[in-house]
Amino acid sequence: MMARTKKFRLTIIQPCIGRHADHRRYIRAWQMESLAAATLAGLTPPDVETRFYDDRMGPIPFDEPTDLVALTVETYTARRAYQLASEYRRRGVPVVMGGFHATLVPEEVAQYAESVVVGEADDIWKRVLDDARHGRPEKIYRQATRPTMAGLRPDRRIFAGKRYLPIRLIEHSRGCEFNCEFCAVQTMFKQTQIRRPVDEIIAEIERIKRHPKMLFFVDDNIAADLGETKEFLRALIPLNVRWVSQTSIHATQDEELLDLMHRSGCQAVLIGFESLNPANLRQMNKNVNVTGVDFATALDTLCRHRIAVYGTFVFGYDHDTPESFRDVVDFAVDQGLYIAAFAHVMPFPGTPLYARLHAEGRLLHEAWWLDDGYRYNRVPFRPTCMTPDQVRWLCQDARRRFYRWPSILRRSRNRANRADFFMLRTFFLVNAMHRADVTNRDGFPLGDESWSGPLIKAG
Repeated sequence: MMARTKKFRLTIIQPCIGRHADHRRYIRAWQMESLAAATLAGLTPPDVETRFYDDRMGPIPFDEPTDLVALTVETYTARRAYQLASEYRRRGVPVVMGGFHATLVPEEVAQYAESVVVGEADDIWKRVLDDARHGRPEKIYRQATRPTMAGLRPDRRIFAGKRYLPIRLIEHSRGCEFNCEFCAVQTMFKQTQIRRPVDEIIAEIERIKRHPKMLFFVDDNIAADLGETKEFLRALIPLNVRWVSQTSIHATQDEELLDLMHRSGCQAVLIGFESLNPANLRQMNKNVNVTGVDFATALDTLCRHRIAVYGTFVFGYDHDTPESFRDVVDFAVDQGLYIAAFAHVMPFPGTPLYARLHAEGRLLHEAWWLDDGYRYNRVPFRPTCMTPDQVRWLCQDARRRFYRWPSILRRSRNRANRADFFMLRTFFLVNAMHRADVTNRDGFPLGDESWSGPLIKAG
């Protein structure tokens, strides 16, 4: 009688950003489904036994038998990812890492992983698994060209039993053609964007839309290709779904596009305003926000189409002063933004911003994401017109002012924010959640504070 062939066992883990030593509750706003993990699971052949654990949701069973561990690493989760890898390395289990941070600084990541996937994994993941299965893993796997995204089918079964935020993440496109100097996306994808076939996205939505959840198209700019986006939105209209996404402000200049967005179920869009100061916008290469677009007019146009706005703003650029914070918050409240983010700009490794600050000698930490003294919301560089602590506290004060109850009540009167009962109810729920998080995130550790021992590097 022939012996049964043992299945190859893969463990996919979503690292958390970090954890306080007292194990207080993880920040709820950070608990979205891991689309990267589902995509990886969908690319994995069916003869591989796959398990998924989310470090944000519960403990990791390090002693559970497995043949390979896969970690998708972002800069904020790098320290925790290296801790997780060290636990598996103690047990003799190989680790493969990929994601943004692995692409931005592969030499660093390679110290803590047996294999590193640089760039997108779509076309090479099966080879990574086959090499691991046969004991011949390569140190670096690098996809030479961008994938087509055709045939992409995330395996969402891995999310069963986990309490994520009630929003489903879907890829319509990947990448961005802008070159904002602070953005890791333009570094990762070299200022290019690829798109999925429209019929495949519609089929995916048909499979999951029976669940009463908002859809989040995770595009960095859903309106980058207006012709393709309009085709997609026309196909989306009959599905009767609610969705949100991200777009550049130039989308507000196309009335047909906005009409299609509204008719297809768009509830809100995230727009990166970044700054009200044109000199800052030019320094960060956010030229799309400088040429021919008035912010107030754009917001009024979106409101007319019943599309709410999540506005993001960054501080710490060379022309920012303490008055900049006041002006931005006043603008965000006066314009009735649904929600808003007020954060200091972060020099992510591999970005033009990081290179510039490094060349100017303004970085406080070479690798802030690994520094023992760094905590979330700290400013890891020297701004021009303020101290790092000033920028940090003024960002926190901006969030506090924007999420005060008088501001929330005033913004609730914006007709896009109260387009229907669902949007109004969600408005108060989301604003209350962000109000509670104003101070919760400040000083949050990168990595688990209770984890002890040195990081174990790969041989």
